[in-house]
Amino acid sequence: MRRRTLRSFYPEVVGTLAEMFTFESMRFEKHVFICTNERAPGGRPSCGEACGMELVKLFKKAIKDRGLKGRMRAQRAGCLDACEHGPSVVVYPEGVFYGGVKPEHVDEIVEQHLIQDRPVERLIIDFSKDTPSDD
Repeated sequence: MRRRTLRSFYPEVVGTLAEMFTFESMRFEKHVFICTNERAPGGRPSCGEACGMELVKLFKKAIKDRGLKGRMRAQRAGCLDACEHGPSVVVYPEGVFYGGVKPEHVDEIVEQHLIQDRPVERLIIDFSKDTPSDD
């Protein structure tokens, strides 16, 4: 399964950015964005309707409960353009996109990815199988 990361699309840009911005210049070691976008009925699926805000609360609580607040941050985001895989979450600086995230996955993502630096492979979205959207 291929991961969709900024590095995979623009390796030369990421190399340049890495030289410009070291981890010391980043505000957070890990930054989690949870899609909470809601669309009108009848269109593409939307993560917000499928527990987006609940996921935001759970990620924030998990980070706070582990004493990681200030080092790591979770926040709501608009559309991450991974609607068909939603609810979707992306973790930076790696740019790892997770799909089909459920409340019961939050602790696993926090423990394994945020703390141990090992992405949860089974939840990573395989964008190579997608077709471009019209949205």
